[in-house]
Amino acid sequence: MSPHTTPVLMLIASNVFMTFAWYGHLKFKTSPLWLAVMASWGIAFIEYWFAVPANRIGSAVYSAAELKTIQEVITLVVFAGFSVLYLKEPLGWNHLIGFCLIAGGAAFIFQGR
Repeated sequence: MSPHTTPVLMLIASNVFMTFAWYGHLKFKTSPLWLAVMASWGIAFIEYWFAVPANRIGSAVYSAAELKTIQEVITLVVFAGFSVLYLKEPLGWNHLIGFCLIAGGAAFIFQGR
């Protein structure tokens, strides 16, 4: 696989795990907080097995700022899908505009490449 593509795919996988680690417990608000923290920590452990190699591999072709920007944009896309599909919380026009502004800002990171 391409050194440009591999880190992006790994960051997508990483973000799916991290989104569940951070927000998945919101469907189980009656569970004890300590259990939510431990479950989230376990999920985050798996997430690190994608994020760390993605950044190591990606550093061959992307700067650290570019990798972080890619990760943030992926996070927004993954979270938007997670919010709607898993949490059943709709996203409004204000969310869409805010996400687009963030994505627009991210585009500036790649200017001059």
